[in-house]
Amino acid sequence: MSTHYYRFTRLGAVHRERAPLLEGLLARAHQPREIADWRADALRLVAPEAAAIPSVAAAALFAEQGPLQGASVFIAAAVHYIAEMSTVRLPADGILHLGRSDADALAADFNRVWEDAGVRLLAGRFTDLYCVFDQALNAATHDPEDVRDRQIDGYLPIGSGSPRLRRLMSEVEMWLFEHPVNRNRTAHSAVAVNGLWLWGGGPPAASLPVVDAWSVGDDPLFKALAGGAELPRTAASGVVVVAAELGTAEWRELESRCLRGSLADLRSGRIDRLDLSAGHLRFSLRGRWNWRPWRRRRPWWECFG
Repeated sequence: MSTHYYRFTRLGAVHRERAPLLEGLLARAHQPREIADWRADALRLVAPEAAAIPSVAAAALFAEQGPLQGASVFIAAAVHYIAEMSTVRLPADGILHLGRSDADALAADFNRVWEDAGVRLLAGRFTDLYCVFDQALNAATHDPEDVRDRQIDGYLPIGSGSPRLRRLMSEVEMWLFEHPVNRNRTAHSAVAVNGLWLWGGGPPAASLPVVDAWSVGDDPLFKALAGGAELPRTAASGVVVVAAELGTAEWRELESRCLRGSLADLRSGRIDRLDLSAGHLRFSLRGRWNWRPWRRRRPWWECFG
C-alpha cells in the first residue's frame, strides 16, 4: 500500500494564516489517531518490510560518512537559548544552521577541549554536528523541533545515560560563552550559538535498511533512508516534512509542488493513503474517501490542537 505522509513541524504560534486546501482535507479525513513518535509512525507506513531501523543520529551520520568507531552517536543541534526569570527557553527561531567555517571551527575546538573525555564532535557534509561517545548511552531525548518556543526543563534527556548528556550540555554552554566563533558571528550580526542540543541518539549504524521511498524536507532520518530520492515518484510511498509555517508563501509553494500532486494521486488511485501529521495526531484519507459534507472546515490550528 502506497502512502504519502506529511509531517508539519512549524504550527505557527504567531503567524496563523488559513490554509484552505489543507483545512478541506482535514475536514474530510478520518478521526485522528494519537501517535507517540511520528517517525516510527511514518516508517511503519512507508517501509513496512524494514527490520531494525537505526536511530536518527546513527542513520544520518552513516549516510554521510559510513561506519565509524564509537558506542553512541547523537545529533548536536546548534541552538540559541533565551534565559528568562527562572527558566531557559528555546525560542521559535532558536535552532540555528551553521556555515561550513563555523561548524568546522566548533568541531576542531571541541575536540581540543574534550580530547581525553571519551567524546568527539564531528561536522557532517551538510554542516550538521554529531557527538560520538566511547560508551553506550541509553537516554530518551527530544527533537528540538518539539521544543521550539518552550521552556527546556521538561525536554532534557532522561534515562540511565542522561547524567552524562546533561553534564556535557551544561559544559558546552560555558565553553561557548564568548567563544571566538560567537564573537565573529555577532560581529557579522548573526545569532550566537550558546548551546548544543543532543538528541536522536543510539549505537552507530553498520548499514541502512533498503527503503523504497522518497522524501522532501530536511528531516535527517528520512533524508538518510531515502538515499537522496527527493522528488515524488508516482505510486511510491514518501514522506514530506514541512518546516514552513502554514499559510505562508513558503508553505503555498510547497502545497502547490507536493500536496496538490499527492491529492491527485489519491483521487486517481495511484496511491492508497494520504496522511497529515502534526504534534501527537495523524489524520488519514484513503483512496475511497468520504467527502463528509456535514463536517465544517475549521482553522488548521484547531484541528491539530
